[in-house]
Amino acid sequence: MLSSYKLTYTRFSEQSILIQWPEKIDPKILKDLLRYKENILKYSKDTIQVINTYNALLLAYNTFELDYKNEIERLKSLRNKVIASKPLQSKLWKIPVCYDVKYGLDLEALAAAKNCSIAELIQWHTEAVYKVYFIGFLPGFLYLGGLDNRLIMPRRQRPRPHVLKGAVGIGGEQTGIYPNASPGGWNIIGNSPITFFDPESEHPCFANAGDSIQFVAIDLVGHAAIIERIKNGNYKLESEVYDG
Repeated sequence: MLSSYKLTYTRFSEQSILIQWPEKIDPKILKDLLRYKENILKYSKDTIQVINTYNALLLAYNTFELDYKNEIERLKSLRNKVIASKPLQSKLWKIPVCYDVKYGLDLEALAAAKNCSIAELIQWHTEAVYKVYFIGFLPGFLYLGGLDNRLIMPRRQRPRPHVLKGAVGIGGEQTGIYPNASPGGWNIIGNSPITFFDPESEHPCFANAGDSIQFVAIDLVGHAAIIERIKNGNYKLESEVYDG
């Protein structure tokens, strides 16, 4: 079933085509986009990579002899193969986060700005189910949608030159986790002890676009215990099939 979204097809480079949806963050657009991506990969022999963002697909081809006009017409025909009722394979991942002030460097300032308690902030952050829209910026950085409006907070005026691996932050209308130590301008509210990107793994990032994330609060002892279990190779991240 063809969706009602009006898409634009643009020659992006000598070897790529950009397909764009309306410019907004919308889970319905994400579902439509991921179904289309699945069809393109299934029916395209010359496509070597399909990268998605909030509302676009970038198709990179392995040939310099691409007939753009014919290829765009072929891509449009694949829209008719997108079946709206077909379920997308997705998972809900339970991500442990320690919200102790040891790691939550901006917890107190954020609570003061929102005129609420730290406990309320943690509750709002852990109650939501977040959608993974795409992965980028840093390897394993999950772009999430679904932040509670009460937690919206502008980025810090002065970014920190260094935030810890696993730092959980809020920046504007988004929340996310720094998969590696890096500079960062988001408001840091906690830390997750798990690994978000492992280049030696068959699947370097455990999550995919279309999956969902829910944060689970743990204390300092639990945080240290998970780090130890990961070192010993006996920790497995919880997940379940999810239809949301």
